[in-house]
Formats: sequence, C-alpha cells, structure tokens
Amino acid sequence: MVDMKKKDDFGLDVEEMAKAGLHFGHRSSRVHPKMAPFLFGVRNAVHLIDLEKTKEKFAKALNFIQQVISENKSLLLVGTKVQAKDLAKEMAKECGLPYVVDRWLGGTFTNFDIIRKRLDHFKELEKKKREGEFEKYTKKERALFDKELRDLETKFGGIKTLGKLPDAILVLDMKKDALAVKEARMKSIKVVGVVDTNCDPTLADYPIPANDDAISSIRYILDKVKEAILKSKSEVRPQPISNGLGRPAL
Repeated sequence: MVDMKKKDDFGLDVEEMAKAGLHFGHRSSRVHPKMAPFLFGVRNAVHLIDLEKTKEKFAKALNFIQQVISENKSLLLVGTKVQAKDLAKEMAKECGLPYVVDRWLGGTFTNFDIIRKRLDHFKELEKKKREGEFEKYTKKERALFDKELRDLETKFGGIKTLGKLPDAILVLDMKKDALAVKEARMKSIKVVGVVDTNCDPTLADYPIPANDDAISSIRYILDKVKEAILKSKSEVRPQPISNGLGRPAL
C-alpha cells in the first residue's frame, strides 16, 4: 500500500501536489491519446492526472536537471505563457539560468549563429552605453540607441549569457512553446517538459504530467526545480586550476 504522505528525496508529496492543482487537466474532449497512461479518471468532464505518475516522472526530471547542473552544463527555461512568465523569470534569475519568457524567436536554435551575432551586437551596445560612448551622439541618436537596447533586451535579455546551444531546456507549456520543443529536438537538445492532458508526452525526453495553466501548479513545479538546482549547485566542486602541464596546480 502506497503511503500518500511519504516524500521522496525531492520532497515531492502527492497531497501537496493535489493542493496546488497539478492533477486538473483539460476537458475530456481535448485529451491527447498518448496521455492515457498518466490519467486516472474524469470529473465534471475534466480529465484528472494520476499524481503518483506525476511524482515518479517529476523525480526523474529533477534527477536529470541536477545531473545537467552538476556537470556544469546549461539549462534554458522556456515559459512564455502569460501566467508563467513572471514566475519563470524570477526563478531563472535566482538560479542563474538563461530564459525565454517573451515570444520564442524562430531559429533561436536552428539558426543560432545568427542569434549569436545579435547577442554580440547587444552586448557591444551595452558596453558602449556603460562606458559613456553614446554621449558623443546627438540626443536623437542616443534615443534611437536606447530604443534598440530596449528591443534587444526584450528579445534576447534572458539568453544574453548563452555562448552556445543549451544542453537541455525546461518547457512550462509544451503546446504554447511547441516551436521551441521542435527546434530543440532538431538540434538534439534534451527536453524536460510539463505535459498537460492535451499534450503529446513523447515529445519530451523527461515529461512532467501536470496542470500547465494554474499559477499554483506552475509555482509548485518551479519551486521544486529551483530547490533541486540550488542543491546541486551547492554540491558542485570548482574545477581545478591547471598549471599548464596537464596537471592541477599544487
């Protein structure tokens, strides 16, 4: 018999997940057939997600995320849905993750060389402003530079630190950000994704069956991911400094 109150290493608890509303899916008419293994019933024409399955899959996803962080690899957080973007941005900044919370730009992964050039231009403009180089221009020209910087911040601010493609992405809504998922799969980037009842879970390498609409559900998921990341970061040992002879310096 399963102990409903028992927590795992990540503090995942079925009762807490239920309170946060992770089990509420979409209307039964919108269910994706491949989500069937993660469902346990229908209430008021709404499909309900089996939270024991959620707990199992979420733990696997968190283990993978910790592995990514412990190996000093990069994880990109994608959450462009209105009710998710503020929570996602806050969590990403707390964990030092790159993020996309506004519209996903087509080609972010598949044309990354072009994106990287835009990032370099963005950082160069920031450097010039920081060093006062804009002062030599007219007021009108400075206003144009400032507008360009604002536009670049909106488009690329969250991925400014990306020097290469990320090793994995965490997507908070697999349907809303289907293009990000598609591009990640095309570039062999691992996908961790929240999959509601209207999603295809096979598109994620690490699916998390859960409500992707309720703020309480999104917050619960992000909080657990944040805890796992910060714990992993605290355990990562700094890389030894080489003495140039192929050996760590003494």
